[in-house]
Amino acid sequence: MENLYTILTASMALILGLGLLVWSADRFVEGAAATARHFGMPSLLIGMLIVGFGTSAPEMVVSAFAALDGSPGIALGNAYGSNIANIALILGITGLLSPIMVHSSVLRKELPLLSLVTLFSFFLVQDLIISRLDALLLLIVFFIFMGWTIRNGLKNPDPILIQETKELNTEKKIPIKKAFFWLFAGLILLILSSRMLVWGAVNIAQIFGVSDLIIGLTIVAIGTSLPELASSIAAARKGEHDIAL
Repeated sequence: MENLYTILTASMALILGLGLLVWSADRFVEGAAATARHFGMPSLLIGMLIVGFGTSAPEMVVSAFAALDGSPGIALGNAYGSNIANIALILGITGLLSPIMVHSSVLRKELPLLSLVTLFSFFLVQDLIISRLDALLLLIVFFIFMGWTIRNGLKNPDPILIQETKELNTEKKIPIKKAFFWLFAGLILLILSSRMLVWGAVNIAQIFGVSDLIIGLTIVAIGTSLPELASSIAAARKGEHDIAL
Protein backbone atom coordinates (compact mmCIF):
# COMPACT_ATOMS: atom_id res chain seq x y z
CA MET A 1 0.00 0.00 0.00
CA GLU A 2 2.81 2.37 0.89
CA ASN A 3 4.56 1.51 -2.37
CA LEU A 4 1.39 2.29 -4.36
CA TYR A 5 1.06 5.65 -2.58
CA THR A 6 4.68 6.47 -3.46
CA ILE A 7 4.10 5.54 -7.12
CA LEU A 8 0.98 7.72 -7.33
CA THR A 9 2.69 10.65 -5.58
CA ALA A 10 5.80 10.43 -7.76
CA SER A 11 3.70 10.11 -10.95
CA MET A 12 1.61 13.15 -10.01
CA ALA A 13 4.75 15.13 -9.23
CA LEU A 14 6.23 14.15 -12.61
CA ILE A 15 3.09 15.03 -14.58
CA LEU A 16 2.39 18.29 -12.72
CA GLY A 17 6.07 19.21 -12.83
CA LEU A 18 6.22 18.71 -16.61
CA GLY A 19 3.04 20.71 -17.19
CA LEU A 20 4.14 23.59 -14.98
CA LEU A 21 7.64 23.47 -16.49
CA VAL A 22 6.35 23.90 -20.04
CA TRP A 23 3.90 26.65 -19.05
CA SER A 24 6.43 28.60 -16.97
CA ALA A 25 9.07 28.34 -19.72
CA ASP A 26 6.62 29.94 -22.15
CA ARG A 27 5.85 32.76 -19.70
CA PHE A 28 9.57 33.26 -19.04
CA VAL A 29 10.35 33.56 -22.76
CA GLU A 30 7.41 35.94 -23.26
CA GLY A 31 8.55 38.17 -20.40
CA ALA A 32 12.22 38.10 -21.40
CA ALA A 33 11.52 38.84 -25.07
CA ALA A 34 9.14 41.70 -24.20
CA THR A 35 11.68 43.16 -21.75
CA ALA A 36 14.40 43.01 -24.42
CA ARG A 37 12.13 44.72 -26.95
CA HIS A 38 11.42 47.54 -24.47
CA PHE A 39 15.19 48.13 -24.15
CA GLY A 40 15.68 48.15 -27.91
CA MET A 41 17.37 44.79 -28.50
CA PRO A 42 17.38 43.84 -32.22
CA SER A 43 14.81 41.24 -33.27
CA LEU A 44 17.51 38.88 -34.56
CA LEU A 45 19.28 38.82 -31.19
CA ILE A 46 15.97 38.27 -29.38
CA GLY A 47 15.32 35.26 -31.58
CA MET A 48 18.85 33.86 -31.31
CA LEU A 49 19.49 34.46 -27.63
CA ILE A 50 16.29 34.89 -25.62
CA VAL A 51 13.95 32.59 -27.53
CA GLY A 52 16.72 30.08 -28.15
CA PHE A 53 17.84 29.96 -24.51
CA GLY A 54 14.29 30.26 -23.21
CA THR A 55 12.99 27.19 -25.04
CA SER A 56 16.02 25.30 -23.69
CA ALA A 57 15.46 26.57 -20.14
CA PRO A 58 13.57 23.41 -19.05
CA GLU A 59 16.48 21.17 -20.09
CA MET A 60 19.07 23.43 -18.46
CA VAL A 61 17.22 23.86 -15.16
CA VAL A 62 16.16 20.20 -14.85
CA SER A 63 19.65 18.92 -15.68
CA ALA A 64 21.29 21.32 -13.25
CA PHE A 65 19.06 20.35 -10.32
CA ALA A 66 19.27 16.65 -11.21
CA ALA A 67 23.07 16.85 -11.03
CA LEU A 68 22.93 18.80 -7.75
CA ASP A 69 20.56 16.20 -6.30
CA GLY A 70 22.98 13.39 -7.10
CA SER A 71 21.14 12.08 -10.20
CA PRO A 72 23.60 12.76 -13.04
CA GLY A 73 21.89 10.06 -15.14
CA ILE A 74 18.79 12.24 -15.48
CA ALA A 75 20.96 15.22 -16.44
CA LEU A 76 22.88 13.24 -19.07
CA GLY A 77 19.80 11.46 -20.39
CA ASN A 78 17.87 14.73 -20.58
CA ALA A 79 20.66 16.44 -22.55
CA TYR A 80 21.05 13.70 -25.15
CA GLY A 81 17.40 12.65 -25.17
CA SER A 82 16.22 16.22 -25.75
CA ASN A 83 18.48 16.56 -28.78
CA ILE A 84 17.16 13.28 -30.18
CA ALA A 85 13.60 14.53 -29.58
CA ASN A 86 14.35 17.93 -31.15
CA ILE A 87 15.82 16.51 -34.35
CA ALA A 88 13.84 13.30 -34.84
CA LEU A 89 10.47 13.86 -33.11
CA ILE A 90 9.96 17.63 -33.39
CA LEU A 91 11.47 18.07 -36.85
CA GLY A 92 9.49 15.01 -38.00
CA ILE A 93 6.15 16.29 -36.67
CA THR A 94 6.82 19.81 -37.98
CA GLY A 95 7.75 18.44 -41.42
CA LEU A 96 4.53 16.40 -41.56
CA LEU A 97 2.43 19.48 -40.77
CA SER A 98 4.28 21.73 -43.21
CA PRO A 99 7.18 20.70 -45.50
CA ILE A 100 10.19 22.77 -44.41
CA MET A 101 11.95 24.86 -47.04
CA VAL A 102 15.39 26.11 -45.93
CA HIS A 103 16.23 29.55 -47.31
CA SER A 104 18.60 30.91 -44.69
CA SER A 105 22.32 30.78 -45.45
CA VAL A 106 23.01 31.03 -41.71
CA LEU A 107 21.25 27.73 -41.03
CA ARG A 108 23.09 25.97 -43.84
CA LYS A 109 26.37 27.04 -42.22
CA GLU A 110 25.24 25.97 -38.74
CA LEU A 111 24.09 22.44 -39.63
CA PRO A 112 27.65 21.11 -40.23
CA LEU A 113 28.66 22.69 -36.91
CA LEU A 114 25.80 20.83 -35.22
CA SER A 115 27.29 17.58 -36.53
CA LEU A 116 30.77 18.52 -35.32
CA VAL A 117 29.58 19.42 -31.82
CA THR A 118 27.65 16.13 -31.61
CA LEU A 119 30.75 14.16 -32.64
CA PHE A 120 32.84 16.12 -30.12
CA SER A 121 30.47 15.23 -27.27
CA PHE A 122 30.52 11.59 -28.43
CA PHE A 123 34.33 11.64 -28.26
CA LEU A 124 34.26 13.06 -24.72
CA VAL A 125 32.01 10.32 -23.32
CA GLN A 126 34.10 7.45 -24.67
CA ASP A 127 35.71 7.04 -21.25
CA LEU A 128 32.18 6.85 -19.72
CA ILE A 129 32.62 10.03 -17.69
CA ILE A 130 32.16 13.73 -18.31
CA SER A 131 34.80 15.30 -16.12
CA ARG A 132 35.07 18.94 -15.14
CA LEU A 133 37.69 19.33 -17.89
CA ASP A 134 35.23 17.86 -20.42
CA ALA A 135 32.55 20.23 -19.15
CA LEU A 136 34.91 23.19 -19.48
CA LEU A 137 35.78 22.19 -23.06
CA LEU A 138 32.10 21.93 -23.94
CA LEU A 139 31.40 25.37 -22.49
CA ILE A 140 34.34 26.88 -24.39
CA VAL A 141 33.04 25.39 -27.65
CA PHE A 142 29.57 26.72 -26.83
CA PHE A 143 30.71 30.31 -26.20
CA ILE A 144 32.93 30.30 -29.30
CA PHE A 145 30.00 29.07 -31.39
CA MET A 146 27.56 31.59 -29.92
CA GLY A 147 30.04 34.42 -30.41
CA TRP A 148 30.62 33.42 -34.03
CA THR A 149 26.87 33.10 -34.68
CA ILE A 150 26.02 36.50 -33.18
CA ARG A 151 28.94 38.25 -34.87
CA ASN A 152 28.13 36.66 -38.23
CA GLY A 153 24.42 37.39 -37.86
CA LEU A 154 24.98 41.09 -37.06
CA LYS A 155 27.82 41.63 -39.57
CA ASN A 156 26.17 39.77 -42.46
CA PRO A 157 22.46 39.82 -41.62
CA ASP A 158 20.36 37.17 -43.33
CA PRO A 159 17.27 39.07 -44.61
CA ILE A 160 15.05 35.97 -44.58
CA LEU A 161 15.92 34.99 -41.01
CA ILE A 162 15.63 38.61 -39.81
CA GLN A 163 12.19 39.01 -41.38
CA GLU A 164 10.87 35.75 -39.93
CA THR A 165 12.27 36.56 -36.47
CA LYS A 166 10.82 40.07 -36.55
CA GLU A 167 7.38 38.75 -37.46
CA LEU A 168 7.39 36.31 -34.54
CA ASN A 169 8.79 38.85 -32.08
CA THR A 170 6.29 41.60 -32.85
CA GLU A 171 3.23 39.41 -32.28
CA LYS A 172 2.99 39.98 -28.54
CA LYS A 173 3.43 43.51 -27.21
CA ILE A 174 2.97 43.63 -23.46
CA PRO A 175 3.59 46.46 -20.93
CA ILE A 176 7.00 46.60 -19.27
CA LYS A 177 5.58 45.88 -15.78
CA LYS A 178 3.86 42.75 -17.04
CA ALA A 179 7.03 41.77 -18.90
CA PHE A 180 9.11 42.05 -15.70
CA PHE A 181 6.49 40.11 -13.75
CA TRP A 182 6.50 37.15 -16.15
CA LEU A 183 10.29 37.28 -16.43
CA PHE A 184 10.79 36.71 -12.70
CA ALA A 185 7.63 34.67 -12.03
CA GLY A 186 8.45 32.38 -14.94
CA LEU A 187 11.98 31.85 -13.65
CA ILE A 188 10.78 31.02 -10.11
CA LEU A 189 8.16 28.59 -11.44
CA LEU A 190 10.78 27.01 -13.69
CA ILE A 191 12.93 26.24 -10.67
CA LEU A 192 10.04 24.93 -8.54
CA SER A 193 8.59 22.76 -11.30
CA SER A 194 12.00 21.33 -12.18
CA ARG A 195 12.55 20.27 -8.56
CA MET A 196 9.14 18.62 -8.56
CA LEU A 197 9.86 16.84 -11.86
CA VAL A 198 13.29 15.59 -10.77
CA TRP A 199 11.89 14.28 -7.46
CA GLY A 200 9.12 12.39 -9.25
CA ALA A 201 11.45 10.98 -11.91
CA VAL A 202 14.03 9.76 -9.36
CA ASN A 203 11.36 8.05 -7.25
CA ILE A 204 9.77 6.35 -10.26
CA ALA A 205 13.19 5.09 -11.36
CA GLN A 206 13.89 3.70 -7.88
CA ILE A 207 10.47 2.04 -7.54
CA PHE A 208 10.61 0.26 -10.90
CA GLY A 209 14.29 -0.55 -10.64
CA VAL A 210 15.36 1.26 -13.83
CA SER A 211 18.28 3.63 -14.11
CA ASP A 212 17.67 7.36 -13.89
CA LEU A 213 19.48 7.58 -17.26
CA ILE A 214 16.58 5.74 -18.95
CA ILE A 215 14.04 8.05 -17.29
CA GLY A 216 16.08 11.05 -18.43
CA LEU A 217 16.34 9.75 -22.01
CA THR A 218 12.61 9.13 -22.34
CA ILE A 219 9.99 10.80 -20.14
CA VAL A 220 12.05 13.79 -18.97
CA ALA A 221 13.65 14.43 -22.38
CA ILE A 222 10.35 14.40 -24.29
CA GLY A 223 8.62 16.49 -21.61
CA THR A 224 11.29 19.19 -21.53
CA SER A 225 11.24 19.34 -25.35
CA LEU A 226 7.57 20.34 -25.47
CA PRO A 227 8.33 24.13 -25.63
CA GLU A 228 10.44 23.53 -28.77
CA LEU A 229 7.66 21.42 -30.25
CA ALA A 230 5.06 24.12 -29.63
CA SER A 231 7.21 26.95 -30.99
CA SER A 232 8.30 24.93 -34.05
CA ILE A 233 4.72 24.00 -34.96
CA ALA A 234 3.59 27.62 -34.50
CA ALA A 235 6.45 28.86 -36.70
CA ALA A 236 5.83 26.24 -39.42
CA ARG A 237 2.11 27.04 -39.59
CA LYS A 238 2.96 30.69 -40.21
CA GLY A 239 5.45 29.76 -42.92
CA GLU A 240 8.48 30.68 -40.77
CA HIS A 241 10.35 27.55 -41.86
CA ASP A 242 13.86 28.73 -41.00
CA ILE A 243 12.78 29.63 -37.46
CA ALA A 244 11.18 26.19 -37.04
CA LEU A 245 14.40 24.46 -38.15
